[in-house]
Amino acid sequence: MKENVEFKKIREFGDLIGDTMLFIKQNFKPLMKCFFSLCGIFIIGGMLSSIMAQLQMVSMLDNVRESAVSRSYNNPFNIFYNFGINYLLVILFLILNYTSMYVTILSYISIYIQKGNVAPTLPEVWSYFKFYFWRMLGSGFVMTLFLMLCFVCCFFPGVYVFPAVSLFYPIMIIENANFSYSFSRSFNLLKNEWWITAATFIVIWMITYACTMVIQIPGTIIGMASAFTHVEKPITSGYAIATSVSSYLAQIFMIIPIIGSTFIYFNLVERKESTGLLNRIDGLGQHSQTPPTENIPEEY
Repeated sequence: MKENVEFKKIREFGDLIGDTMLFIKQNFKPLMKCFFSLCGIFIIGGMLSSIMAQLQMVSMLDNVRESAVSRSYNNPFNIFYNFGINYLLVILFLILNYTSMYVTILSYISIYIQKGNVAPTLPEVWSYFKFYFWRMLGSGFVMTLFLMLCFVCCFFPGVYVFPAVSLFYPIMIIENANFSYSFSRSFNLLKNEWWITAATFIVIWMITYACTMVIQIPGTIIGMASAFTHVEKPITSGYAIATSVSSYLAQIFMIIPIIGSTFIYFNLVERKESTGLLNRIDGLGQHSQTPPTENIPEEY
């Protein structure tokens, strides 16, 4: 049986992706337990708000179609007011959901490392979750705005800072760091390592995207069937519900890039600082200095 995955070591390109999948495989049950226990309420809330928003859109399109036929128009302010409220809820739950996922997974990994590569319990992860949630919520909001601004500025600045933004979140929780330290350290770790890091992130996100597409296939099939069977009404309630449910179920695959970014973070730290290697050397030194307690002959 393979040993539990060690985070603090240098990895090559293929090892980063392979060990990400291996860690998920080895920790699947306790990881999923923590994930759904701490993120489930936000996933359900986001799913329900998305369904309501989609159904509101279907109703709005029906009203517009009926008004065009009967040439009688409803008050557009009421329609867009209700539509806007629903989508504000969607955005709110989306922010809370992504924040809870990052905090849960990164807290799990942090405790896993501290316990010597042993899976943590739900109460242990919950204690970290309570401590880091609001810090991550505020920092994540600022970093998202920063990333969006960089993409708006001619696109290429966004591409350049994306790996640093992805490293920002593991640094904040693994090192228990504040915003400014996490921000500067993420860029420092990327010095002379940007290309390989960016390539690894691209592959990880491609894998994540492929997995999410598999989950969203049923909603796509329903949408295509609806378009062929209801020419006058291509967007049906069934299609709206199916796409909302599948899109939120697919968010479980966000576990992949979060864990992958943590492996990339430790890989960069080991390449520049060798902290894991030094800790293992110290451990060997302490072990050698400890007198053996077994197989000591008895004296009579």
